[in-house]
Amino acid sequence: MIARLRGRAVANTPEGLVLDVGGVGYLVAATPSAVRKVDGADEVSLHTYLHVREDVLQLYGFAEAAERELFMQLLSVNGIGPKVALSIVSGSPVADLRRAIALEDAARFQAIPGIGKKTAERIVLELKEKLAAGAPEPATSGAPQVVARDALVALGWSLVEAEHALAQTDPDASPEERVRQALKRAA
Repeated sequence: MIARLRGRAVANTPEGLVLDVGGVGYLVAATPSAVRKVDGADEVSLHTYLHVREDVLQLYGFAEAAERELFMQLLSVNGIGPKVALSIVSGSPVADLRRAIALEDAARFQAIPGIGKKTAERIVLELKEKLAAGAPEPATSGAPQVVARDALVALGWSLVEAEHALAQTDPDASPEERVRQALKRAA
């Protein structure tokens, strides 16, 4: 497996980054954080995953090892391929995704394009035990965050808007107070 590449980004195409490593250009489908990491850098190091199929070898690039680790765990979920796993890892910080899995928050995954209800539930079901075995307990503020977010969604906010608004509120406040704070900021 090719676990890391260090080189210079020479192109950013719709198919991915082209990373020049010792005169060889590697095409790497990369997360947005990896793209930001290479932007303007003379030389960059990316964590990678080589996906092997009968007809193609595809490299996936990540800014940090935690992104690659979650990507590989997502690949172990029945029905999740590398493109879907990349879109999941690209959509939110790894810590947020791990918290959503620990809290059994399938709605967080349903908000990602291409992820339906059954797939989101399968991700939570299949990864919860794997992540719990090697991760510390989630913060106690995680469950109130979900309650507050769901309340804003029920009021017509999108999942992303609700998450963004709640990030600007007091994390120690009750869910009701956090909803009030978010609504007040939006007014």
